[in-house]
Order: sequence, then C-alpha cells, then structure tokens
Amino acid sequence: MAAESAQTLERGLRLLRLLAEGRGGLTPTELAKELALSRPVIYRLLTTLLQEGFVRRDTEGRVHLGFGMLALAQAVQPLLRAAALPVLRKLAEQVGATAHLTVAEGDDGLAVAVVEPSWTTLHVAYREGARHPLSRGAAGQAILALRAGESGYFVSEGQLQEGARGVAAPVVGVPWLEASVGVVTFGPLPDGDNVLDAAVELAAALA
Repeated sequence: MAAESAQTLERGLRLLRLLAEGRGGLTPTELAKELALSRPVIYRLLTTLLQEGFVRRDTEGRVHLGFGMLALAQAVQPLLRAAALPVLRKLAEQVGATAHLTVAEGDDGLAVAVVEPSWTTLHVAYREGARHPLSRGAAGQAILALRAGESGYFVSEGQLQEGARGVAAPVVGVPWLEASVGVVTFGPLPDGDNVLDAAVELAAALA
C-alpha cells in the first residue's frame, strides 16, 4: 500500500473513532481541530465516508456515525461472542453464577453473550440483548471506569434487579472494544479476582 493511501486510511479510522467517542456529533471544524488536520483534508475524508454510508450529516451540519457502521458491527458481534463464550463458560462454572459480556453502545450497555452455570439449582436468568444505562450495574460501572482509564473490579447490588448482586471488570487493552466481563447472582458475591482473570483472558484472546 502506498504511503499516501495508508495515511488516508489511518486518518479516516481516527475520524470514525473520534465520532464513536463523541456525543451529539461534531462539525467539520471541530473534527479538524481534534485531529490536527486541515479542513480540506477533513472534507475529502468526509466525502468518501458519506458515499460509503459510514458517516452522515444532520440538518445543522454536524457529523455522526452512519448506518453503514451497523453492518460492520453486526459482522463483528458473532466473532466477539465466539471468543467470549469459552471464557464466560469457564467463569460461570468456576463461581456458580451467570456470566456475561457487556459492550457499550453509546450510554447503554448491551449484553452480547451470557452463560449460565450448569451445576447450580438456582441462578439469575439474564438474556442476551438485555440493555441498561451504563450508570447502573457493575457491568456499566466497569465500562465507565475503562473510559476513565481505571481498572479493577466493580460491585453493585439491586441496581438492575431486586436482590441481584453483580461483579464486573473492564476488558482492558483492546482499543476497538468498550466492554466488561461480569457475573450476576442472588447469592453471595463471587471473588472479584476470578472476574478480573476472565476479563484479562478475554482481552488476550481478542488481541
């Protein structure tokens, strides 16, 4: 790949990543400032990304991620689940609680993979596709901590379901992913170190 083409691709990816982190969209001027690029370069990037549906502009001229990104996300999700399921299964069997992988979608957390333990008589039923604000529950708290550059595990009680306790840890070191591994139970809280180990194991599998 020619150096100029590689540089254009790198700039386009940086622009998409910046939009993914933003709230309410950004103007071309704001994009140019944040990326330290000239406005003509930004407009050339936007022209291509608009044509491909990866970005869109609203009536006020602000730029947002486009619906073309959904097709990419849907293609990645099965691969993410495939990598996560063995780790979650090991964790669920280890601690006797329902294990899950939660990913960020804006200000919400989305459960994309869930594994229930096989040997317990009672455990929390938690369905894939469940969505909740990141501000509620251990899984969301872990993702917010990831955004803040923090680590460790996080605990919550009764924030998503009465009587349910949760422990979660962020998946650190995967630049394209904002996610956490967690467990939820009606019983005593499992050891947070087990959850931390599972998050590290998943990060290594995705590296």
